[in-house]
Amino acid sequence: MQSFDVLVVGAGAAGLFCAGVAGQLGLKVLLLDHGEKVAEKIRISGGGRCNFTNRDVGPANFLSQNPRFATSALSRYTPRDFLALLARHQIAWHEKHKGQLFCDRSAEDIITMLLAECASGGVTRWQPCSLKALRYSDAAASDGGAHYEADTSQGTVHSRAVVVATGGLSIPKIGASDLGYRIARQFDLPVVETRPALVPLCFDEVAWAPFAQLAGLSLPVEIATGGKKDSMRFREDLLFTHRGLSGPGVLQISSYWQEGQAIRLNLAPDADVADFMQDAKSRSRKRVANELATLLPARLAETWVTQQAASAQLAQRPINEFPDRALQQLAQSIARWELTPTGSEGYRKAEVTAGGVDTKALSSQTLESRQSGLYFIGEVVDVTGWLGGYNFQWAWASAHACAQALAARLRPAS
Repeated sequence: MQSFDVLVVGAGAAGLFCAGVAGQLGLKVLLLDHGEKVAEKIRISGGGRCNFTNRDVGPANFLSQNPRFATSALSRYTPRDFLALLARHQIAWHEKHKGQLFCDRSAEDIITMLLAECASGGVTRWQPCSLKALRYSDAAASDGGAHYEADTSQGTVHSRAVVVATGGLSIPKIGASDLGYRIARQFDLPVVETRPALVPLCFDEVAWAPFAQLAGLSLPVEIATGGKKDSMRFREDLLFTHRGLSGPGVLQISSYWQEGQAIRLNLAPDADVADFMQDAKSRSRKRVANELATLLPARLAETWVTQQAASAQLAQRPINEFPDRALQQLAQSIARWELTPTGSEGYRKAEVTAGGVDTKALSSQTLESRQSGLYFIGEVVDVTGWLGGYNFQWAWASAHACAQALAARLRPAS
């Protein structure tokens, strides 16, 4: 039976990075994953170029029952540290808006780098290899032997510590599973209820029918949800789909949206629509939709006036003949479009999973759980970042903090 210092379960961003760092710090590491391909979520991220971090990262960019939990790890391994790693591997990158950093060439560069880091640390990688069972032994711990015994599809192994980096439930077609949550519950660790996050929202098919024809149309909006005490608001692009709404703005707000809640949209956040319409009425004989197309995409302006006008005949009248009250209502509807999603596209389209292993059961310094020698890192933890590289930075930071703690605990004294 083979023995290791550390067993890392899950070869995604967090698992690969943790294994590589721990190996380079002198630990004997086994990394296993049930999938045939390594780091599929990295491979498909950022349109294939991997939005690997964000220049501006802080606790405010994360959703959790304890948003401050991420502070320690994030402060000790920063975007600058990860950029230094990329520089050592000569990976070119570029910055997009709002501090988002992407590979110039391909997400494959990040995967190749992480595998090279693992190789440098002498990490043993079994893939595909499933974890069948995990047991903890107090007796083994007391005499300095293996703390854990793991049954895998390639045999049983001993390890002094286990790191769970299994990710969440998002995108099951690339191998997502609930293994990490099952391990947590096995050892009586609480799990915050999970749900899809950074995910498109859907609406009632009949009610959405007039807008389904706008699929593919995008525009910048202000989007909000929640009440006075828990309101969240973003300024991002919106994308119409056949089933509802997507785009960065909707993905951002979806992490905060609760079932049954409405979302609020300002379709022209940089304009005073009421003043614009009144001014247009005083000088123009164009149709209302034609004038509105100055502020909105033409197809949306046409659909909006058709839906909001009291009659088809009124919708076709020139703006100077449009009743003031109807014009005012039209402007208000653009500045505050309130609608209630029926649900989301679910885990199959979600970029991440909100919820996860409760941070109350974890150390923010080391990521060790209250179960001795059992650590949780990355997406499996109840820490969910905004769209824009934040979740990858949490993966790097939590993995690095965990690897450092493992080395301090397990590495033989020199």
